Amino acid sequence: MVDGDGYIQITRTSKGFIAMKLVISLQIEDVSTLEYIHSVFKVGKINIYRDNRNPSCKLVINRTDLQQIVFPLLLYHNIFFLTDTRKEQFDLAIHILEQDIKNFHEIGNRKDLPSVFTLPKTALDYTNLFFFKNWLVGFTMAEGSFFMKKNNDGCFQLKQRVHTNLFEAFKLVFNTTRKIEVVEGLYNQFGVSSKADVQRVIDFFSFSGVHPLVGLKGIQYMQWLNLLRNNNRYKNLNLPETVI
Repeated sequence: MVDGDGYIQITRTSKGFIAMKLVISLQIEDVSTLEYIHSVFKVGKINIYRDNRNPSCKLVINRTDLQQIVFPLLLYHNIFFLTDTRKEQFDLAIHILEQDIKNFHEIGNRKDLPSVFTLPKTALDYTNLFFFKNWLVGFTMAEGSFFMKKNNDGCFQLKQRVHTNLFEAFKLVFNTTRKIEVVEGLYNQFGVSSKADVQRVIDFFSFSGVHPLVGLKGIQYMQWLNLLRNNNRYKNLNLPETVI
């Protein structure tokens, strides 16, 4: 989920030292997702921002918890970030911690930092990562949508900045030939709506043993299943029995 709605922030303090934290930011209605993450990791603090224009909530994990709990957990289990931006942030954070860098000006050239992990080189390589399917659940919670079009087509969609091989891997997971769209030259968009493709989406999220969707995205998924159940085109699909 951090590859979608999160970031590792590394900034200079007023005294020239390094401040580091991991932040997951969501709309305030989805605070239950942050509460779930907090209950699992037992680290970080949830902050609520009730701005009238854009109310939000954030889970903020400080440097100490990153250094002692979160990062060692990821490294021990060989789990890593799969988007370029988050990978670069992670590499920088690990470099700072391993070299015990205290002052911001000592960080040096960020382009020459060693990689903690190497990103897969092909779409198939992504799918072969042991954690990829559960990573995809988290990514869907951040960047996915389940909805019905005006023509009653049921749609599942994923959209983020261009990551060609990563989005081609989604096609392999869902076993579809649908073309990945490039929107405004900046974003990849994966979307399916055919009966066969929608069934494979349901099979993945409901019957493959991956971690369930939680929070608002879990509710959206359940509501989508209900709409499919009452839709003449999709009503005969194999749907999970328990739907809210």
